[in-house]
Amino acid sequence: MPTDKKSAIPTAKSGIFSIAVLVAALGYFVDIYDLLLFSIIRIPSLQSLGLSKEQITSDGESIIMWQMSGLLIGGIIWGVMGDKRGRLSVLFGSIVIYSLANIANGFVETVDQYKWIRFIAGLGLAGELGAGITLVSELTPKEKRGVATSMVAGIGLTGAVVAFIMKENFHWRTCYFIGGGMGLLLLILRISVFESGMFHDVKKMNVQRGNFLMLFNNKERFKRYALGILIGLPTWFVIGVLVTFSGEFGEQMRITEKIDPGRAIMYAYAAISVGDILIGLISQWFRSRKKALFLFYGITAVFMTLFFTVQWDGSASGMYWICAGLGFGTGFWAIFVTMAAEQFGTNLRATAATTIPNMVRGMLSIFILPLFQFTRGFTDYYTGGWITGIIIMVITVVAAIYTKETFGKDLNYVEGDPVVPSP
Repeated sequence: MPTDKKSAIPTAKSGIFSIAVLVAALGYFVDIYDLLLFSIIRIPSLQSLGLSKEQITSDGESIIMWQMSGLLIGGIIWGVMGDKRGRLSVLFGSIVIYSLANIANGFVETVDQYKWIRFIAGLGLAGELGAGITLVSELTPKEKRGVATSMVAGIGLTGAVVAFIMKENFHWRTCYFIGGGMGLLLLILRISVFESGMFHDVKKMNVQRGNFLMLFNNKERFKRYALGILIGLPTWFVIGVLVTFSGEFGEQMRITEKIDPGRAIMYAYAAISVGDILIGLISQWFRSRKKALFLFYGITAVFMTLFFTVQWDGSASGMYWICAGLGFGTGFWAIFVTMAAEQFGTNLRATAATTIPNMVRGMLSIFILPLFQFTRGFTDYYTGGWITGIIIMVITVVAAIYTKETFGKDLNYVEGDPVVPSP
């Protein structure tokens, strides 16, 4: 059976305010701007294409599912490339694809065009976070790793706030052009970033790199991988269902004021940004990733309960603030992705750290939304929402219980047995 092999892999050390952290944070900022932009401008963009209210909901769900499917597939492609070709190759290639796709998105005229371009954008967006977190994790001392990756996520997640501001001040097509332009400008800054020393040295070793199947051909390794995905499910249930469709839930709960989903997303992501920075500090204080994770699961569960219980005949502002609370609770995204990077050796780290968050994003299209559609099919929109929420939280908490602690883990190791050359 394959086993983990320790090796002395030297690595350059940098602080939490290094150029690598800054560039990764700005990259994630553009990533989140582009990733959430459709959810923010869903209604005005689909209205301009002539869709009815019912079509805006149904086709909006479909477009999101296409985008998330692109993230799912792209996560595998970029993850493998990150371990075979290097972390920087992903950071350069992915941003070119999603930047050009977002510029093209500004020219769509039909729903089918919208679906395909969001799918291509998803392919590109899939590489940004995992490669950035992997690079920062390998360049930062283990004592500061959680804080550094939280800084990346905390700064990056404000991209959703900027996306809302753009939506309030520009035509929806212009918002896509702005996102594409920001991505292309970031390419210039990326020239100053150096590759991970760990990756340079693992290339010289006689081990497989970026073999996606290695995540499945060993029972213990597959368990780590599956649990790594399941502990992140609440984030995209909150963002992809509760916040994105907050207007529809508001109607179900007799909120007469018009709810702007874009504003709800802005509130949620502003709070996620704060949560992501705090959880890094809290995990350092607890000296535990898992304890910090369970604390934020508890906050998420509290605000999910409030979402479904206190908003009947409420107000739009009340909805926005509860979405902010939900966002703060799901501000464990940084630690979740950091744990994904810390769970695997250098020869599989980019593959795992890139595919795991994108598997979670992809679960929105292949599990979370279908589950929500199924539950509301035999109940109603409101009841289907809270039933789905309970199922998601139970799965996640059980997965977290069985996940290994990774705080302070030494990342200088590789996965699997050495490759035996052919005779």
